[in-house]
Amino acid sequence: MRRRLYFMVPDVTGARIIRDELLLARIEDSHIHVLAKAGVPMEGLHEASILQKTDFVHGAETGLVIGGGIGILAGLVAILFPPAGVNLQLVTILVTALIGAAFGAWVSSMVASSIPNSRLKTFEAGIESGRILMMVDVPAGRVDEIRKLVASRHPEISGSLQEPTIPAFP
Repeated sequence: MRRRLYFMVPDVTGARIIRDELLLARIEDSHIHVLAKAGVPMEGLHEASILQKTDFVHGAETGLVIGGGIGILAGLVAILFPPAGVNLQLVTILVTALIGAAFGAWVSSMVASSIPNSRLKTFEAGIESGRILMMVDVPAGRVDEIRKLVASRHPEISGSLQEPTIPAFP
């Protein structure tokens, strides 16, 4: 299980220095992402992906649940009021639930991919002022160690926030 730490860094040079220190602390480069306002040169840093910048994952999860629920209801209605001459089985509920869940997840994730990530709302002002947001995914047992490492070497970073859990795939 990994935890996501957020650090607001004053500039790109500071972000590169922190990234190098995290690499020396054995945090993989693929677990360090940065987000900055448009036009900031990010050479050598991993820019945050669409999964981290938007509410894509939250949208997919919500659509999966709502679509599955609607699919179950549609299956129940189809069994209780079957079309003339059709004998529907209970498997109809499973099929409609799966179709509803898949459709709901797809539609909802497409809509959510255009919505900024609500978890990053607290950092918007800093990003717009030219600061760099670093998102570091660390093993749960190393959260305090990494937080102390960054705080001891970079007093210009006012603090860090921690997300309780991170999605499994971004």
